[in-house]
Amino acid sequence: MILEMKVPSPGESITEVEIAEWLVQDGDYVEKDQAIAEVDSDKATLELPAEASGTITLKAEEGDAVEVGAVVCLIDTSASKPDGEEDAPSTYEGGDEGGNDENVAQNLKKEQDQTPDTGEKAPNPAEKTYASGTASPAAKKILAEKDMDAATIKGTGKDGRVTKDDAVKAVPSMGTPTGGNRGSSRSKMSMLRRKVAERLVEAKNTTAMLTTFNEVNMTPIFELRKQYKEDFKAKHGVSLGFMSFFSLAVVRALKMYPAVNSMIDGKEMLTYDFVDISIAVSGPKGLMVPVIRNAENLSFRGIESEVKRLALRARDGEITVDEMTGGTFTITNGGVFGSMLSTPIINPPQSGILGMHNIIERPIAVDGKVEIHPMMYVALSYDHRIIDGKESVGFLVAIKEALESPEELLMDNNVKKALEM
Repeated sequence: MILEMKVPSPGESITEVEIAEWLVQDGDYVEKDQAIAEVDSDKATLELPAEASGTITLKAEEGDAVEVGAVVCLIDTSASKPDGEEDAPSTYEGGDEGGNDENVAQNLKKEQDQTPDTGEKAPNPAEKTYASGTASPAAKKILAEKDMDAATIKGTGKDGRVTKDDAVKAVPSMGTPTGGNRGSSRSKMSMLRRKVAERLVEAKNTTAMLTTFNEVNMTPIFELRKQYKEDFKAKHGVSLGFMSFFSLAVVRALKMYPAVNSMIDGKEMLTYDFVDISIAVSGPKGLMVPVIRNAENLSFRGIESEVKRLALRARDGEITVDEMTGGTFTITNGGVFGSMLSTPIINPPQSGILGMHNIIERPIAVDGKVEIHPMMYVALSYDHRIIDGKESVGFLVAIKEALESPEELLMDNNVKKALEM
């Protein structure tokens, strides 16, 4: 029986995917549920499992864009698994145990010795004479005016002499190659990468985006984490990181400034009474933005557990389209890569995004005295079409206040209860 394997729908509104990579070859025997391909949609990279066991015939090439529901391969379910099937031995398995480096060198020498002789000889380099690179008096004067060396010019005169005409035609070099690698490569962008590019351009072209900045003294959070992080991890199995503090600070600020938790829908402004926070993370295929649903109902433990779960799924390529769909506000952390300050781009159709950055000890004035504290710059990019300057600045100040007074504003003056200790 020949089974036609069709592209399943990765999610609502997705009509086309791209074959990113075949994990099997044409004619291979595959087992049911074995991953046979990776497919890119405009939101995620997903694995395509075999629907049955049998011999596979590929009907699409890597890089092909295929519609959802289209046949991409055939599986002959009547075929039996080949007996004694073994993996092909590796040509090179590293330089440990057994002197593989020496074996590789011997194999390479053998291949070179067996290279057929075509009978063709390499051309001899052009012979040089005493006149090669020597300029005539007229040519020498012209080259001096151009600040050029006659030795760098191929002469057309007798015995390679540089003539006046050669000097006139000579063009000064705009840069001397140093002999390093000057190659280049070209590769096709994945569908996910192309979609990210389109959305970034869309955000710049369709929103009135502005960014406001502030700074946060992270000392209170540092002290809380130092005191409770070991007990928190021992009890809940996750670390007490910064993301829970920032997420709950965002929840509080969005309740105070609901316009930031809104988006434009045609001629209307749609405001949400729940908070779905999109967390920008770097995955193996590029930027991914999984969503923490109903963050307003989650505790510190709930936020940290969900962040860890989503980050691991994104890293392992297991994140689904549904887990990245929606979101009413985004948090991005460029600080993990060393960014000190940036202007994050809005994730449309959302109207706001909070940018976290790296933490650096800096001297600041505290009660008239200079003290050194761990400081972080924060940035809020927002759509000025529905969010006014007063609201955007107030929102970011509310974030700052919550992070600098977490016990009072995020934990209701009961740290152990908030951390469920």
